[in-house]
Amino acid sequence: MTLAIVLAAGAPAAGLPTGAGEPLADRLAAQWRRAGADEVRAAADLAELAALVGAATGPVIVSGADLVAHTAVLKHLATSPVGPTVALVLTDPPVPGRTAVREERGQVVEAGPELADATGVFGGALRVGVEDLPALAAAARAAAARPATGPAVDGLFAALTALGTLTFAHRVRLLVAHRVGDAAGLPAAEAALAGVDEDKAELRLSVKERDDFFTTYFVSTWSPYVTKAAARIGLGPTGVTMLSVLLAVAAAVLFAVGGRPALVSGAVLLYLGFVLDCVDGQLARYTRHFSAWGGWLDTMADRAKEYVVYAGLGYGATHAGFRYGWALAIAAMTLQTVRHMTDTWYGVLHDEAARRPKTAVGGGGGGIGDRLNAASTRVQADTGSVSYWLKRTVVFPIGERWALIALTVALFNPLVSLVAVLVWGTLAFAYTGALRTLRARWMWVPVLDTVDATLHRDDGPLAARLPVVRPMGPLTLAVLAALGPAALLVAALLTDDGGLRWWVPVALLVLLVAGLGAGAAHNGPLDWLVPAALRAGEYLFAIAVGVVGGAPAWLVFAYVLVLTLHHYDLTARLEKRQAAPPLHRWTLGWEGRSVLLALAAIVGIVSISLATLGTYLLVGFVASVVLAWVVLPARAARVTAVPVGGGSPG
Repeated sequence: MTLAIVLAAGAPAAGLPTGAGEPLADRLAAQWRRAGADEVRAAADLAELAALVGAATGPVIVSGADLVAHTAVLKHLATSPVGPTVALVLTDPPVPGRTAVREERGQVVEAGPELADATGVFGGALRVGVEDLPALAAAARAAAARPATGPAVDGLFAALTALGTLTFAHRVRLLVAHRVGDAAGLPAAEAALAGVDEDKAELRLSVKERDDFFTTYFVSTWSPYVTKAAARIGLGPTGVTMLSVLLAVAAAVLFAVGGRPALVSGAVLLYLGFVLDCVDGQLARYTRHFSAWGGWLDTMADRAKEYVVYAGLGYGATHAGFRYGWALAIAAMTLQTVRHMTDTWYGVLHDEAARRPKTAVGGGGGGIGDRLNAASTRVQADTGSVSYWLKRTVVFPIGERWALIALTVALFNPLVSLVAVLVWGTLAFAYTGALRTLRARWMWVPVLDTVDATLHRDDGPLAARLPVVRPMGPLTLAVLAALGPAALLVAALLTDDGGLRWWVPVALLVLLVAGLGAGAAHNGPLDWLVPAALRAGEYLFAIAVGVVGGAPAWLVFAYVLVLTLHHYDLTARLEKRQAAPPLHRWTLGWEGRSVLLALAAIVGIVSISLATLGTYLLVGFVASVVLAWVVLPARAARVTAVPVGGGSPG
């Protein structure tokens, strides 16, 4: 249940009559109801607001009574999926008594009446998540104890920010929102509202403000029409996601079949599937139908689609007579997954750095990291320039990957497509890895010590029991551990000597070196790379065991694919701020799975082991998904539905 509170204190415009004759505060209350608030209350002062917040059981929306805005702006704030606590931020010029805002990476990092490096001004409205309600009540009491210098809602927001509450900024784009200070400003603000077609603006807002080159010019130019059509027929974002998956699977099948007509048709289906992949997000933003399940499914579907396409390309290349078609597909999937792990954790690193005081980040200005950071900021601000598009394209984002696959497979063949993906992907990985490493050393912000390191390392019971090696950091140990499987894989590819299976235990022992850092503090400036290094080590070991044991290449691909689903589930939950999968402890950990594969290699049953262990992990993954998204929510809903103090009659 969402409660909206209209705070009139310090807002003389609250009683001004609008064009329809009703007081501005009353119209705002009605707008909050249309925006989705279950209950709307008025608070005369901060003390009354604190009391209302203390009794709330769901999210609370607080707004000043001087806000003139489209109802869509209020709805977007109320339904924003970026975080539990979100504040409206405007680009209006600062006004005495109002709160200025400084934000980084979408997070409000400072708020106050006078900020020299302000990036915007507080828009007089915020949504506060349930977990932040105690902080909101404390902020209300703190603001009430200070002399009022402007609208009470501004003092409240400044106090909430000072308490360290993580607040995300919601920017107004295309629509209109202004704060009115007197009777002279109200007509102008209402005229600005009337001059904008709200529905047309909402449809344009469904497209990401900043996207990649291919998506911007070859998809988003017409995908909003598909988005509006889907909304009209009642098709939801999840339905669009599933249609996108079907098109990608069909494209993969055509790539596997081969022949010019099939390859061209597959390329077209792949492009259309990517369009729908963009439409599902646009539809969610247009209809404001967000859910944790939808966000998780979209993330998982994107990766599954891409890797199914790699499978189709690998089969097609092998079917056409190239011996290592499946090997290239496995390499492409492994490279892309490790890249995604670094992308995820670097994003977490940057977010963590943004919310820390500048004096705690990097130890001050200067140095190559500082210069790189400043250069990156300048390029990102120069929207639409050549350097801007080069920066966004060189990292090989998903739109460019799908475009490259579609073009190369239609013009040439699956083999050329896989080689192109590997070459560009490797160069992009080297480029981003080098720059991010330099910038991370400048920021010097630990990341893994802010989350459950055991979970995101994917450690099992064996790693938890290994001794801790202090002189060497977790990243050094993880990188060294990956060298053993890498050496075994190279040897297996260069020779057909069956005796290599006796080197599998040696490679396993080297891999287990990574477990020696499991209990150590992950607080180094580069320890955000640990999960990616562990993924690389486990994947390389599984591939090497498959090659040494003579397992079919498609079976090795399938096993690694199941591993990637498990690991993407962890990163998706990290990005969506969700708990660990329900059955995570049954996945054995990276070291447990590797030990089982090593034993299988010694016994000589690698294919059986890959199939059995892969099936076990897949069944566990599906069961975990059902538990997390069906069984546990239904059980929680039943518990919530039981009346307090209720029992059986009589």
